[in-house]
Amino acid sequence: MAERRPPRKPARPRAARTQAEAETAAAPDLAQVRARIDGIDQQIQALIAERAQWARQVGKAKGKLAAAVDYYRPEREAQVLRKVVDRNQGPLSDEVLVRLFREIMSACLAQQEPLKIGYLGPEGTFSQQAARKHFGHSAHGLPMASIEEVFQEVAAGNADFGVVPVENSGQGTIQVTLDLFLTSPLRICGEVELRVHQHLLSRSGRIEDIERIYAHPQAFAQTAGWLRTHLPHAEKIPVSSNAEGARRARNADDAAAIAGESAGLMYGLKRVAGPIEDRSDNTTRFLVIGRESFPPSGHDRTSLLVFIRDRPGALYGVLEPLARRGISMNRIESRPAHGHLWQYAFFIDVAGHCQEAPLKDALDEIAARGDEVRVLGSYPVAIL
Repeated sequence: MAERRPPRKPARPRAARTQAEAETAAAPDLAQVRARIDGIDQQIQALIAERAQWARQVGKAKGKLAAAVDYYRPEREAQVLRKVVDRNQGPLSDEVLVRLFREIMSACLAQQEPLKIGYLGPEGTFSQQAARKHFGHSAHGLPMASIEEVFQEVAAGNADFGVVPVENSGQGTIQVTLDLFLTSPLRICGEVELRVHQHLLSRSGRIEDIERIYAHPQAFAQTAGWLRTHLPHAEKIPVSSNAEGARRARNADDAAAIAGESAGLMYGLKRVAGPIEDRSDNTTRFLVIGRESFPPSGHDRTSLLVFIRDRPGALYGVLEPLARRGISMNRIESRPAHGHLWQYAFFIDVAGHCQEAPLKDALDEIAARGDEVRVLGSYPVAIL
């Protein structure tokens, strides 16, 4: 009887052995890698310094100007950031690179004088986050007690620009912001889109301690489902901002606030739960308001305020010239017109810049029909 031999283990493929051996042989020396990183850091620092010097030359080329706001050009900034995205081949994401370049531009601009940016305060609000996202940390933030105060301080020249919320992806328009445009002379200079994550915060960090909750009405609306399930009997107390709610909640163990994580860190609160927003895509759109209009950036949006006389087909008469020219309408909303009983003003967002065709031609045609059309602003579409 023939002797039985144990089966042989399958041989490892030659190609696999070669790849593993190559990876082992190619393992870099840590000291060399760190030395290379140090060299790159030195080059980056030198290039940033050179960019800052050239930014000063831009200021000199413009001549003697009055303040930092005279140097700021949102259309130019948008063009620079779009090029950053177009050039990006990884490994860093577009969002990370845009944030880095915003900070570089913010620091270069602040060489002249930091921009003063008004926002709905106190510190720790989503409005502050939006202001920093758009203007960078080198701008000087000015927290305001209300959206109305932001408009007032920008109009008075005490703030160079303001950042105000205008709509939420789940809860719709912030009406107070739209109403202020009915009488304000300010212009829309930009927009910011901010992903909003709401957290339940308290001093003790225990959900069983909570008897009352402070939050902005929008935050209550964005978390209504979660609150019904987990804290159906807690008293809901509306406040002017989520950060103000966090400031109040820090004073008692039976109180909580709905706010962002930054507000919790600022006011010494612990996270009880979060994110607790009902929609995972919860995003708030903010507007940047200022005193001037700016040239086209190449990818712009225009906000219009239209007062229509009461007659059949009046709204159609405004929209038809836009549709005929293939102009996309992003949003339309009506609000009572101040001073005219039962008459309404329409806020309309369209693609394009008011100084460029075909939008310019459409606006000229609408104005020729006798309807009052006010351009609230033409501004770069939000980048990330």
